[in-house]
Order: sequence, then structure tokens, then C-alpha cells
Amino acid sequence: MQTHPSLRFSFFLFFIFLLAACSPVTWQQPAWISAVQQPGVDPFVQNRQLGRGINLGNALEGPIEGAWGVTLREDYFTAIADAGFQHVRVPIRWNAHALADPPYTIDPDFFARIDWVVEQALKNNLLVVLNIHHYDELFSDPPGHTDRFLALWQQIAEHYAGAPDAVLFELLNEPHDRLTPLAWNDLFPHAITAIRTSNPTRNLIVGPGNWYNIGLLHSLALPPEDKHLIVSIHYYEPFRFTHQGAEWVGGSDFWLGTTWEDTAFHRGAVESDLNRAARWGEKNGYPIYLGEFGAYSRADMDSRVQYTAAVARTAESLGMSWAYWGFGAGFGAYDRVAGMWKEELLGALLPQ
Repeated sequence: MQTHPSLRFSFFLFFIFLLAACSPVTWQQPAWISAVQQPGVDPFVQNRQLGRGINLGNALEGPIEGAWGVTLREDYFTAIADAGFQHVRVPIRWNAHALADPPYTIDPDFFARIDWVVEQALKNNLLVVLNIHHYDELFSDPPGHTDRFLALWQQIAEHYAGAPDAVLFELLNEPHDRLTPLAWNDLFPHAITAIRTSNPTRNLIVGPGNWYNIGLLHSLALPPEDKHLIVSIHYYEPFRFTHQGAEWVGGSDFWLGTTWEDTAFHRGAVESDLNRAARWGEKNGYPIYLGEFGAYSRADMDSRVQYTAAVARTAESLGMSWAYWGFGAGFGAYDRVAGMWKEELLGALLPQ
């Protein structure tokens, strides 16, 4: 039986459509990724380059971007650079965008979104820290998610192997729960090994257990042969001040009204805590990165400003780089609705 020419053409178009639908989407490599291996930067030099930064929180570490109120925009990076910040830390929930079973493939569209973030940072002369954030399943079941965690890092590392040295990797934000300090010590060297196969000299950031606790720096068992490591801590003390009224912290409404003043007592506590981290870094030969600090928006602004300035200036005096938490959400220094910085907080972070 003969078919009408127009019908044969329709079949042809349908066949082409099926081929297109079934063919895998090819990832377009960004121009800023090179085929040549990057030479590497001394970690102390790069820690100084990190300088003063800010966290792009409540965006890509949400279940999906925008679920927690923040969707990243091009003008945010321009605002950050124009204000005088030197880097952005990008919290990312990679585990929400990868297969649950082997080979644990990361969604190419999500990779493309992170590529865009890195491109915006580099275009604005900002260094960029990419981490794995909110991998809650790993915290509750480390053995069950070890292979997946390592596979994520292998893919991320291979994807950005040719990225400039201005792109840093942070292994895992705030290990806690069943990922104990001992379990973390067992796990993170394997992640470093997975990364080093494709990124032998990229600077990596790693912090101690129990939420990057300064008091547990002594327990961090770093591989002595690796000369491209920066050690991170987080600082939210006194917690009843910094997290008063925080909706995710049980009982925090009872702390509302807690103030912080730049007195010898309050500043002395900050200096004592951060000095412990600085002394550990000097003794063990690692630069220190204060990757998070800040006070939630339900504290009074005057206290927040004094606290923020005290922590930032103390960190700087001790040779630490830092990243404020965060840009435009609950702790934020930027008013996304008004499209402008909260001048008091910005002045505390970046005094003229």
C-alpha cells in the first residue's frame, strides 16, 4: 500500500522528534573552564584573597532554589562586588539534585545553574566557595550515604577541574548528629582523595565536627601530605543572642530581647574564642576561614551591628578571612525588596 507524500513527511518529522527526545542533553562547557590544569595557589595567600565575603544563603541549599524565599539574580553579584566584598560562599544542596542510586548522577540542569552562579561571581572578580550543604541523610546515616557523598564530590571535582583557582571547594557544611567527629575524620580524607584525582592543587576547605565547633579543632585529623587545605570554623556565640526568635530553634522565643554591647566582657569573649582558633592554626600550619557568623534579624539592630563589627574586626586582626551569614534572608545585610544594603550592617562589615 502506498502512503501519501505528506503522510510520509509527517512520519519523518515524528521520527526526528523521537530521536531528539531520546538523545541525551549535552552539557555546554562554560568558556571559563579550561582544558589546562590550574597551577594552584598557596592556601595562606588564597585565604588573604578570600578576605571579606558573604554567604548566598537560603537559595541553593533549600530543597529547590526559591523554596526558602531567595532566588539568585545577576544584580546580586554586582551589588556584592560593588560594596567591596571579595568572595561569595555558595551553600548548595547537591543531594537534592542527584540520583538516589548508583551512579548518583547529578542533574545536568542543576550543574548548569551552578555554572551560572560561578560565572556571575568570576565576572565580578569575586572568589567563590562551593560546598555541600544540608546533606541531612548523610548526617543521620553516614554508612548508608558514604558512597553517594564521594560520588557527588567526584562529579563536582571533575566538572570544575579546569575552573580557575578562584573557585574553592568546601567538603561539607557543619558535620553533626551521627556524623560524629570520629566518623567525620574517617570520611573526609576519602572525599579529598576523590577530589585530588582531578584537582591536585585546588584549595579545599574543611571544618571540624559538631557544627564546625572551635573547641573540636584539636580533633580534626588532616592529611599532613596535602598542602592545599584551609580550615573553617563557624561562630554564633552567644547563641541565645544570635539565634533569638529563630523559628527553627526550639525555645528561642524565650531569648527575645537579649542584647549585645561592645563592652570589655562581651568583646573579650569573642576575642578569647577566636584566639583559640588562631592559635590552633598557627601551631598546626593552617590558615583559618570564619565561614559563617551573624545575628538573626529578631535581635535589635544596634546589638547586631556592634556584634557583627566586633566579630569581623577580631577575625581580621587574627589573620582570618570571613564570610558573613548572610546576604538577603533572615540574617541578611541586603534588603532584597528595596534593592539596597542595610547600611548599618554593611558599615559594620565593611567600614569606610
